[in-house]
Amino acid sequence: MLKDIISQIRSKTDFIPEIAIVLGSGLGGLLKDINIVCEIPYDELEGMPVSTAPAHEGKFVFGEAGGKRLVIMCGRVHLYEGYSARQVATPIRVMRLLGAKTLILTNASGGINKGLNAGDLMLISDQISSFVESPLRGKNTDALGVRFPDMSNAYDRDLRKEVVKIADELGIELKSGVYCQLWGPQFETPAEIKMLSSLGADAVGMSTAVETVAAVHCGFKVIGISLIANLACGLTDSPLSSEEINEAGKDAGPKIESLIKGIIKSI
Repeated sequence: MLKDIISQIRSKTDFIPEIAIVLGSGLGGLLKDINIVCEIPYDELEGMPVSTAPAHEGKFVFGEAGGKRLVIMCGRVHLYEGYSARQVATPIRVMRLLGAKTLILTNASGGINKGLNAGDLMLISDQISSFVESPLRGKNTDALGVRFPDMSNAYDRDLRKEVVKIADELGIELKSGVYCQLWGPQFETPAEIKMLSSLGADAVGMSTAVETVAAVHCGFKVIGISLIANLACGLTDSPLSSEEINEAGKDAGPKIESLIKGIIKSI
């Protein structure tokens, strides 16, 4: 199936990206600074899972910025949409097979650590993915990666150091912490947040960890940046909503876009 999707993309463009980017909820503003070469909606690619989540456009964008060639996922797919972990991993593997070597993952999440506030950016230092299905279950595709990939450096240490340096140069406050993915689509209960806190999670969301497992497996160097869109359930009296998350993405857009542009230039 991956070969078929690659073949379909190659029939539309011969563009070879260096960097792959996944834009999370409300974070599509980065596109305004991209010299776009080609756009391919997911629904034009047979075998490609299609985004159904609100505020996720559902297309690959190929273009250039900061002297680098990029492939950008405008909208991801999630487990809660009914897709398997292998299907969620499909676009990640496609971007790697197209030639990209570095993956920048972004998301909007709920802050668990009391040192995090709505609007903060958190550099993901590690993750907890044991609550969700692994994209590596089943027969291993040896051409993609080894049967038992090491996850001790899932979010590349050297790249993280570089991102911290870039944020400091730009005057952007950047927190750091552990991200946990759950299935969704319901937001977590206060008891679940208390449990995750005791396990060492600083933020929680419904994406990213499955993508990171697949990315490490197929040889990507990964950077993860989480926008803390709100405080997790039980840490505030306000009910949570997807609208709140998308609005937070728009408000923090310039900050995260500036950081990503700095990362692109430095890689």
